[in-house]
Amino acid sequence: MMNIIRYVIAASLLFTLSFNLYAQQVSAQQIEQFKKLPKSQQQVLAKSMGVNLSAIEAQLAGKNTQQGPVNTPIIPRALNGDNTINQNEDESDEQKNADNLFKKLPRFGLDVFANAPSTFSPVMDIAIPEGYILGTGDSVSVQVFGKENREMNLTVSREGELVFPTFGPIKVAGLTFSELKKFVVNKVKQKIIGVDVVVSLTELRSMRVLVMGAAYKPGPYTLSSLSSVTHAIFAAGGISDIGSLRNIEVKRGGKLIQKVDLYELLIEGDSSSDILLQSGDVVLIPAQGPSASIFGEVRRPAIYELAEKDNFDSVIAMAGGLLPSAYPKSATVERYNSSNLRSIINIDLSNKNESAKAVEPGDYIRILKSSDMYGQSITLIGAVARPGKYQWHKQQQLSDVIRNADSYLLPYADLNYGIIVREIDSARNIEILQFNLAEVFADNNSINNIQLNTNDKIIVFSSAITLSDEQFLLDELAYTQEELLAKERNLVIKSDKRKKFWNKYGKDSLVANSANEEVQQSINDISGGVTKNIVNVREMALFSRQRLLVPIVNKLRQQAGAGTPIQLVEVDGEVKFPGVYPLGKYSRVNDLIRAAGGVKESAYLSRAELTRNEMDGMSAVKISKNIQLANALQQVDEDNIILKSKDRLNVHRIPAWSENNVIELRGEVLFPGKYTVRRGDKLSSVIKKAGGLTSFADPNGSVFSRVKLKQLEKQNLIKVSADLRIEMATKSLSSNSAVTSYTEIQSLLADLTKVEPVGRLVINLPRVIASNDYDVAVEGGDILYIPTMKDSVNVMGQVQVNSSHMFDSSRSVEQYIAQSGGLKKRADDERIYIISSNGSIRMLQESNWFAGTSDSALKPGDSIVVPLDSEYMNSLTLWTTATTIMYNTAVAVAAISGL
Repeated sequence: MMNIIRYVIAASLLFTLSFNLYAQQVSAQQIEQFKKLPKSQQQVLAKSMGVNLSAIEAQLAGKNTQQGPVNTPIIPRALNGDNTINQNEDESDEQKNADNLFKKLPRFGLDVFANAPSTFSPVMDIAIPEGYILGTGDSVSVQVFGKENREMNLTVSREGELVFPTFGPIKVAGLTFSELKKFVVNKVKQKIIGVDVVVSLTELRSMRVLVMGAAYKPGPYTLSSLSSVTHAIFAAGGISDIGSLRNIEVKRGGKLIQKVDLYELLIEGDSSSDILLQSGDVVLIPAQGPSASIFGEVRRPAIYELAEKDNFDSVIAMAGGLLPSAYPKSATVERYNSSNLRSIINIDLSNKNESAKAVEPGDYIRILKSSDMYGQSITLIGAVARPGKYQWHKQQQLSDVIRNADSYLLPYADLNYGIIVREIDSARNIEILQFNLAEVFADNNSINNIQLNTNDKIIVFSSAITLSDEQFLLDELAYTQEELLAKERNLVIKSDKRKKFWNKYGKDSLVANSANEEVQQSINDISGGVTKNIVNVREMALFSRQRLLVPIVNKLRQQAGAGTPIQLVEVDGEVKFPGVYPLGKYSRVNDLIRAAGGVKESAYLSRAELTRNEMDGMSAVKISKNIQLANALQQVDEDNIILKSKDRLNVHRIPAWSENNVIELRGEVLFPGKYTVRRGDKLSSVIKKAGGLTSFADPNGSVFSRVKLKQLEKQNLIKVSADLRIEMATKSLSSNSAVTSYTEIQSLLADLTKVEPVGRLVINLPRVIASNDYDVAVEGGDILYIPTMKDSVNVMGQVQVNSSHMFDSSRSVEQYIAQSGGLKKRADDERIYIISSNGSIRMLQESNWFAGTSDSALKPGDSIVVPLDSEYMNSLTLWTTATTIMYNTAVAVAAISGL
């Protein structure tokens, strides 16, 4: 209780001290009470009251603040217009928020003087000029050293004299500081022989001036005798929000002696009107005069006070001039008309007559930005060494921009196919011109050396399909072993970062998916069909056709309409890059083949099919025409037909063409290895090629895997994962369902999709070898693994120890499980199943193994699987489904561990 009372008393005392600090009205009793407070409490109280503790301590120590001017800390104050405009603000945002922009504009120059003093004492950080005239109250320091050493601190008396203790008074009032030093030095040396003298001014006399009107803190101020008009304004905290910077008056004895325009000082650096003040002077700051606002593409957007003859040129000059991005031909001025309504006036600032027009009070001048479009330029895009904008000139050709392959193109640039995107009208519709750089480099007079127009966009594609193809060059191998290892390590790091990026942002990215779909879409997709995806969008080469053609294809689709056929064609079949391509001007079949990267080795050159839409009266019909592709590639006009909108070229494969289809035999065959097969070859015939099975082979445990089945299993795993995600999301909405954490679910489903499929096809190898009815036709990529004869039985799943046991025909399933430690608490003993060595699965109850029938008895190589009980805990529903899939896969992998 006493502490609270003490705190209240101390706070009251501090308030009294702070209020009377400069009036010297603090009683001795109050001072003693404050001194008794702890230092920490004094600081807390001073801070809470907004008082400078050092100033109070100075007063308590008996310092007289009235003896002369002292240094004044300056504290910046807030202004109404401190939220200035962002020069880089979006143009559309400026148009939508024009009123807000006006409010954000600051008043020019106000911030320079916006410093509120913490005391009313004057500013003293001023160098003393040699021409300073001494007067009553100035303090002079005279230091004598040599034969005698002494220091005398003297003050100019009311009579204008300095009174020396040794030789009396001397008259100094009216002397300049330079004259004073010479006069005093000579005088002292005359009186005292053999000494040197140094004279300096220690304190200047004070004077009292009034700062009135629209000052931030108007009132009387004690300033140094060297203070000018701006010093007085600084001492008063600057000019208020309504004060004028251009019409400040200095009055002396009731008469106007000087008008001050601070814009002359702030803009031109002219301080001629900033005169020195004398005691009793009045600095009057009137209210702000007429003003105008200017913003937009100027260097210093603000509100400017107007003089009588200010015009648009002078206001722009005050704003620092126009930015290079300004559009002076169409500045807008918003002003109030005679009906007090806002009106908009356009001013052409490039016209001297219009820029010389007077600016009216209240004008809002907006300097608009120039267009971001380029004029008289061309753009180089794609697999080039220096992409970007280049100057265009008349008669400029493609060879002037791309002179050769070595200096101007990237190593993987496609020399056979490039396009020029050209704007053909004011609506910015485009047409496509196709070129062949290889022919341009060989002959500058080639028709491929196209003459360029302004705003043409030249696109050079990459011959690579994937990012890895672009990064691999033979020159990249010309390093030492250590350097190659370092480069490979960096590539792995980059690949890992890219993978993490796509994992985080790519799964739900509509942009990525749509970008991949747009290019792969066929012309028939406009009326119904689609092409296959060549490669995932995230793995595409940066300058591949699939990437760079997307905006062009989109633009051509947008500009198509009635009477304007869509300028797209399609090529499919045995070409390197099948898909949709822009239809170039006068393009033929040969040009489309080049756009698609050329034909493959398997292409059938004797025939290709061209499908085209033709009008038959009031309806469209599709017609097909067979052409000699070899003739078209040789540019024979009969087959090298000029293409039309939505044409589709299908390049056939050579009949019965097949790549080198290889299957692999592993394990217990006489000659394991890879064997080339033909279409229709059977598995038994390949086994014969390998010399047949060895005497140690276990044909019943053989594992046959196929690439297509792996892909199908992977798709099924993804589908199961998606179905489980939906099921768990639905169950989570039910109050009766068990709660499974979202992180746990996501982790398990992610693991499920990462399970590597086996692609196993269950076969009965003894029957395959013995009978043609059970034989299997092989495909490229097939793998047959024939294990060694096993004499063990595996027990896995929900048993105490997963283990393998020597086969004993007299033992039952129960006995094998008992040898593995028995069932776990969570085991489902009603759904135990057996996986035979050949991959077939039998349920325990259905097989009635305990009865010991010959067909269902355990055999060497069999695996007993004890699954998890899904009803042990409700929250394990998801785990049951997922782990069942993982169990089956794990068992299959274990069975073919040599694969």
